[in-house]
Order: sequence, then structure tokens, then C-alpha cells
Amino acid sequence: MKRILFSNWHLMRIFRMAFALFLFYQAYATRHWFFVAFGVFFLFQAVFNMGCGPNSCTVNYKNQKNE
Repeated sequence: MKRILFSNWHLMRIFRMAFALFLFYQAYATRHWFFVAFGVFFLFQAVFNMGCGPNSCTVNYKNQKNE
């Protein structure tokens, strides 16, 4: 768990963390609390390094049959 949290921080992961913090601030400043749900979503992606990163959402075409 410690390895997941403290390694492999790339630009997109940092951007997700910054965007989550921005959404939390906006929720507090504007009192529109639905921003918290979006902030939690991006925070979860940043902390656990989930989501579409470099080449993680590509389709593997080698296993498909040509018909």
C-alpha cells in the first residue's frame, strides 16, 4: 500500500490531485456541496493511481479475430 501511494507520480496524477483540491476549495467557497463528490472521485484516482493513464486504456487488438 505504501508503494502505491508514494511511487510513480506522473504529471496526470499530480493534475488529478490538484484538481481534486481545487474542487474541494470551490465546494467550500461557493457552498455548492456537489463539488465534493467530484473532488472525491479525482482524489481517489490520484491517490490510488487509477484511471486512464499512459497506454492503460488501450484496446488489445492482437487477440481479436479478423472476420
